[in-house]
Amino acid sequence: QVQLVESGGGLVQAGGSLRLSCAPSGRTFRRYVMGWFRQAPGKEREFVAVVSSSGGNACYGDNVKGRFTISRGAAENTVFLQMNSLKPEDTAVYYCAGRSYGRSYGLGLTGVKDYDYWGQGTQVTVSS
Repeated sequence: QVQLVESGGGLVQAGGSLRLSCAPSGRTFRRYVMGWFRQAPGKEREFVAVVSSSGGNACYGDNVKGRFTISRGAAENTVFLQMNSLKPEDTAVYYCAGRSYGRSYGLGLTGVKDYDYWGQGTQVTVSS
């Protein structure tokens, strides 16, 4: 069973930047659509960004558009989330997600149920 492993979270001041990484713990046999979600205390898990299996297309949630960038790494199914101009409201646990089936583009894949692989999450805290 493939598991996704996130890294790169931490504490940063408002206006700062962080780069999150995600990689599979085992071998995968096809390129997944990869996404990032986040969950703040007492709130539902929220869509952040998704990238197509080729890396050629990406979509973002309205709350992060223009500040965050999702990209794929050279290794299969590795993905990054570059977060700039961070705000205190970006504080949350960030989760990497992978979709191993179906279409190769990410447009519309904004729901938790759209993904079948998840990481354990990494905490991002933005201080004011």
